Amino acid sequence: MENRVDKLADVLKRLNNSEDPETVKSEARELIEDLTAEELSLAEQKLVDEGMQAEELRGLCSVHMEMLEGQLNGLKESLPDDHVLQTLILEHDEILKLLDKLELLNIKIQKMSSPQEDRALLSDLKETAEGILSAEKHHKREEDVLFPELEKLGITGPTRIMRLEHDEIRLRKRSLVELASNIDYIDFADFKDRVKELSSYIVFNMRDHIFKENYILYPTAYEAIEDDKLWADMKNRCDEIGYCPFTPLK
Repeated sequence: MENRVDKLADVLKRLNNSEDPETVKSEARELIEDLTAEELSLAEQKLVDEGMQAEELRGLCSVHMEMLEGQLNGLKESLPDDHVLQTLILEHDEILKLLDKLELLNIKIQKMSSPQEDRALLSDLKETAEGILSAEKHHKREEDVLFPELEKLGITGPTRIMRLEHDEIRLRKRSLVELASNIDYIDFADFKDRVKELSSYIVFNMRDHIFKENYILYPTAYEAIEDDKLWADMKNRCDEIGYCPFTPLK
């Protein structure tokens, strides 16, 4: 790992010195292709700890993201349409669309001077907040089906973190729905402050959460759980829990 970090640092310096980017990126890919997403994240953090500026990491991060995107696409292509992980990944795509919408709604709401200015926009906020909250069955399938199977295999750290994040994000999602439902009973300036606070938290943390699940947890699960019969049983348990209003192919 130490030797790889030194080589990565050298590659980054060359990227930032305007050396032919494709040549250097090719070298970077060769260096990191054998690293897991988690190991690469640790390597990037080590570079920062050693004094490298965040801006200097952009070159590596872009290569990192290109590789991870390729890995996720490869995983999706290898999964049957009704596979537990395929459904979770597709649901993430829909949740990300809702987060994009929430982000834009917040920007528009911050420019309003009164609730009467655009009631439709506020109604859209409530609908979007409820849509994001409706992802609960997605989380329940992870918590009650996927995570326990990983934990049986000794993979407990990532699932513990994901559970904690579910709990923390869930509180904010419920608060946003409640806030959007009570616009007429709150000072509008306070309302805007709360919308900004909650939506910013939800958007940032859910995007980060989805990233970690898509690029680290799900690939780990696919590699760790090798029994097709177990995946089929997990699918049946997921069916019993149910799906989200926005779940594709359901």
